[in-house]
Amino acid sequence: MPKDLLQVRPIAAYDDNYIWLLSDSHCAVVVDPGDAEPVIAYLKANHLTLQAILITHHHADHMGGIADLVAWAKDSHQLTPTVYGPANEAIPGVTDALMQGDSLHLDKPDLTFWVLDVPGHTAGHIAYYVEAGDQQHLFCGDTLFACGCGRLFEGSPAQMVSSLEKFKKLPDSTLVYCAHEYTLSNIKFALTVDPHNQDLKDWKSRAESLRQVGKPTVPTTIAHEKLVNPFLRCDFLPVINSVNRHSALKSKEPVDVFAGLRAWKDVFK
Repeated sequence: MPKDLLQVRPIAAYDDNYIWLLSDSHCAVVVDPGDAEPVIAYLKANHLTLQAILITHHHADHMGGIADLVAWAKDSHQLTPTVYGPANEAIPGVTDALMQGDSLHLDKPDLTFWVLDVPGHTAGHIAYYVEAGDQQHLFCGDTLFACGCGRLFEGSPAQMVSSLEKFKKLPDSTLVYCAHEYTLSNIKFALTVDPHNQDLKDWKSRAESLRQVGKPTVPTTIAHEKLVNPFLRCDFLPVINSVNRHSALKSKEPVDVFAGLRAWKDVFK
């Protein structure tokens, strides 16, 4: 699909969630609808037919709206949307289970998504990568955030480092659609870790300006995250030294640096 025909819109939910909706002029795909109500309101207002639902992991704020969205589509005399989700997590309502290497093609909107296994936040977390024209898009759930990453509720540091490495290998121009507005708090922590990073200082100013007028700080890009996100910089000396000063590292290997960094973030105020 030419990128100028694809629209990607955030739908705010709960306190800080973003539900992502992709559409052409007639049909839509929704990613991680934890709440059906704002999605239905958007679909109605824009006269869109819901074709598919994409789920990244099993947490309720990402999949809680599946049943209501499917029921609404049926009540609206639309075709029942296909519900895609991770093969390694039990999610009620998922009709098509996906894992690393799988792809899914939709006719309307005309898109092909590639699936990445990205365990860490949860054991079976997946992400969706799609190219539209010359623009790449990544829907990463709670694995990667602007200037941060997800907590390790079920996975290990080694799993999360491997998952983030998959993202780092994507084209730098890839737009990253995170599922939460955590950016300002993540930047506060990142500056504690990497206080002399000028790109990070500049990002703080831009992100604050966006939030002051109620605009999202996402999507970001892979290139940008490589510059400002400490969890993607565990092989950079300033990050290594900072983590080592905070809690003596067993080694300076990226997995050990990441483990120390994530433990530090978990208790950071």
